[in-house]
Parts: sequence; C-alpha cells; structure tokens
Amino acid sequence: MSPALAGVLQLTALTAALALAYRPLGDYMAAVYASPKHLRIEKVIYRCIGANADAEMRWPAYLRGVLAFSAAGVLFLYLLQRVQGGLPLSLGFASISPDQAFNTAASFVTNTNWQSYSGEQAMGHVVQTAGLAVQNFVSAATGMAVAVALVRGFARSCTGDLGNFWADLVRGTIRVLVPIAVLGALVLVACGAVQNFSGIHEVGQFMGGAQQTNGGAVASQEVIKELGTNGGGYFNANSAHPFENPSAFTNLFEIFLILLIPFALTRTFGKLVGNVKQGYAVLATMGVIWLGFTALMMWTESAHGGPALQAAGAAMEGKETRFGVGASSIFSVATTLTSTGAVDAFHSSYTAFGGGIQLLGMMLGELAPGGVGSGLYGMLVMAIIAVFLAGLMVGRTPEYLGKKIGTREIKLAACYLLITPTLVLGFAAASMVLPDALGSMLNTKALGAGSHGFSEVLYAYTSGANNNGSAFAGLNANTPWYNTTIGLAMLLGRFLPMVFVLALAGALAQQQPVPQTAGTLRTEKPLFAGLLVGTILIITGLTYFPALALGPLAEGLS
Repeated sequence: MSPALAGVLQLTALTAALALAYRPLGDYMAAVYASPKHLRIEKVIYRCIGANADAEMRWPAYLRGVLAFSAAGVLFLYLLQRVQGGLPLSLGFASISPDQAFNTAASFVTNTNWQSYSGEQAMGHVVQTAGLAVQNFVSAATGMAVAVALVRGFARSCTGDLGNFWADLVRGTIRVLVPIAVLGALVLVACGAVQNFSGIHEVGQFMGGAQQTNGGAVASQEVIKELGTNGGGYFNANSAHPFENPSAFTNLFEIFLILLIPFALTRTFGKLVGNVKQGYAVLATMGVIWLGFTALMMWTESAHGGPALQAAGAAMEGKETRFGVGASSIFSVATTLTSTGAVDAFHSSYTAFGGGIQLLGMMLGELAPGGVGSGLYGMLVMAIIAVFLAGLMVGRTPEYLGKKIGTREIKLAACYLLITPTLVLGFAAASMVLPDALGSMLNTKALGAGSHGFSEVLYAYTSGANNNGSAFAGLNANTPWYNTTIGLAMLLGRFLPMVFVLALAGALAQQQPVPQTAGTLRTEKPLFAGLLVGTILIITGLTYFPALALGPLAEGLS
C-alpha cells in the first residue's frame, strides 16, 4: 500500500469515528452544563472549596473565579517542583530551578504544556501525577467553562448572568473528562502503553550496551494529554515514544482523542442556543480548515525531490517509521490546529513549507477545531467579526444569534484578536536583537539556518502565546530569557483573551434578542460558513505574512 493511500484511509477512518461520536457526546455535554442537579461527589467538592454552585455569576465574578483558581494552580505547581528533591518517588531528581519551575507551572495551568525539560530526566512520579496530570484535567475544564459562559451569553437575555464557574469547572472535570479519560487509558494500556510507578533501571539495547529508562503512570497522563488538548509528554520524545504511543492504532486513537471534544462542542453550542444548525455551520467552518490543512500537509511532506527523499519515499527525516508521512501529517495538523502541542514526529524536521503550515495553524488562533473550549469561543469571536464585516458591506447593523453586534461588542472582539499577535511578534522581535537569545539557536551554521533559526524563535512564541506547547527542537529554550518570556506569553495569551470573552458574554447576556427579518444574515447557511473561513484566513494572513515570509517561506524558496 502506498503511503498516500494509507494516509487517506486513516483520515477517512478518523473522520468516520468523529462523526459517530459527534452527536451523542455533544448532546451529553449540553445536558451536563444545562442540568440543575449536582452529583453527590460534586456536592462534596463544593463544600470542600466553600462554593455555592447554585449562585449565578455575572462576568466579573466568573472571571475572578477563573483567575483565582488558575493563580492557585500556578502557585501549587511551582512549589511542588521547587520541593521535588524531598518528595517520595522523586526518582532521585533534584528540585527544579526557579525560572524553569515558573515556566512549567505557567505552561500546564494555561493548557499549553510547553516543556523546556526532558520529562524522564527531570520530573519524578509525584510531580508528574499530582501536579502535571491534575492540571491537564482542570485547565481543560476551565477552557470548557469559559466557552459555555460565552454560549450562555448568546442564549440568555436581559440578565447578564453566565452561570457558575465552580459548577462548570467541576462538572466538566467529573462528568466529561474523567469518564472518557478512564476508558481511553484502558484502551492505551491494552495496546501496550506503560502504567506503573517503577524506578530507573537499565535495559539492553539491540546493538549492544545498555541505557537507563524509567516507567510511570504514562497511559493515564497520555489520554488526558490528548483529550484535554494539553500536549505535554511524560517522555521527551512525546507521542513518538513507544511507551506513550505503541502502535499505528494508538496513534490514530490519540488523534481521535485530540479532536473529539473540540468538534463535539459545536453540537453542544447548537443545543444550548436552541438551534443545532448554528452548530453545524461552525462545525463546517472548522472541518473545511482542518481537512484543507491536512491535505496540504500530506502533499507537502510527500512531494519529494532529490535522491535522499526519493530513496525514503517521502520527507522522512524526524518521522517515526512506525507511522510514516500520512499519519505524521494528520497528527501534526491536529495538534497545531488545536492547543495540544503533542508530537509523534519532530516539527523542526518537517519540510520548510510543512513547518510553515504548522505555524500558520497556530497563528489562526487554533480554531479548527481549536483547544477544548478555547476553539469554540475563539471561533464565536471570529463569527462576530464576520457578521460585522458583512454588516459593513450591506450597510446594516450586524446581528448574530439574535444579538446586535454594536460598538462595545466589536471593540471587545477586536481586543481579543490583537492580544496574541502582539505577544508573538513583540517577543520574537526582542529575541532577534538580544545576543543571549540569539545564542540559543543551535544550528546557526547550517544551510538556511538564518531563516530556520528565525522560524524556531517565531514558533516558540507562537506556540506559547497560543497555548499550544509544541516546539522546533533546534532552539535551546531552557534559559532564563526564554523560560521567563515564554511563561509570560503563555499566561497573557491564555487569560487576557478570557477577560474579553467573558466581558463579551456579559454584554450579550444583557441584551434583548431582536427578531429575524428579511434583511437578517442567515448565519446557519453555507454562505456564512464560507464568509467565516475567508475572514479567518484573511485576518491571519494580513497579521503574520511578513513574519512567515522571513521564516518558512524564505527557507522553502532558498
């Protein structure tokens, strides 16, 4: 079977599996967030944290809950790493340095999972399970809660109430993420993923000699790493490591986990606003971009020239032979179009244009389908921009889901769009003029290293500010400058957009719905989906094209 055919068959199977899960999971999540009842275990949690789960919150109170919970998470995870040397099951690893502990704490709390360390050489079992894995759950649940709050802003009228953050956080964790993660972990263990608390031991190598390795609660962390669009691997090789991703089947299963909730949330959105066709329109927009990027990546990586690439059959550098070009391309697009950041092949080794596709996927805002929660609220903000542009063209006050998009709403949406490019381009520009930051480029003497080195820096801040977490491996990011600035980019890139999303939700929830008329733009139609795709691509292109031209485009054309 040719690699191209294998890739197409895997993509077809993946699409079919997502289609089968779309309706039941989307409906279930809608029921979870709309239910007035609390489970017994949820009531226990509310008593422990002192929360009144039945109290409605306006957007400032909802935001305070998000920020307070996340700040506590950063502090706890930072302290846990700083005292690792004295913890049981630390595997003899020392405590983490202050700048790296800050970077890692910011990374996992923001759902980024950027790693400037090798997991199997730095983190003991307690930090991995009680710290990193826990944040994989709750950071994903936080993103889902903010998305649901924005959906309630469209669904409710004349109240300003957005629900209760603590109830949304706990329900998303207990009723959605934990059950799926338990089932997914059983699948991974059955297929060969590691799940233990073994120490460091030596294993023989096929060509002779030995190397040190350690086990861990890998399968349970791997499943929530993908399901919660987190991305941080137990091992430095991430999902290219056979302990995390043993076979071609588990590789496809992990891609399915990455895309499962972000796509299904569009069904949840349609159910909560009382019009499932609106959810289908958002789904179609996400699907068109995802399939287009996947096809383009597979073509780019399979288009080979030169004797080395022809002998390999494709651009195989940095890719696992277990998976090949097709599966690696599907995986890389899924992770860079979501906020996952997991890798089953090394992104820096992709062709120049392949790396550019990965960069562009993150620069879109990771909307197709995006991170758990963040993809949906990002897409809804883009929908507001799209109806605003349509209103300018026809001279009519824009409306979306019965809510007028006025001056306040469009200013909040514009602020949301400007945050990430400011962080990415600002920090990347600063890094290119500081000698210490430039010294982190490890391949400065290689062919095309100037443009590829710039791509490495641009990729690092694009990944951090968009809460992705993947990296171009040729950059040594474990320095005080990169640990600190990427940590700041992750925190600001996660929580500043949430400020504007929740403020927007509050403004929409206060409005009285306006009735549809003959002049109302039908936002559930294919025409609007096409307008939305065009809006996303044009805004991203205008914002980032100069930077892309200096990086992957220059390298690809050299």
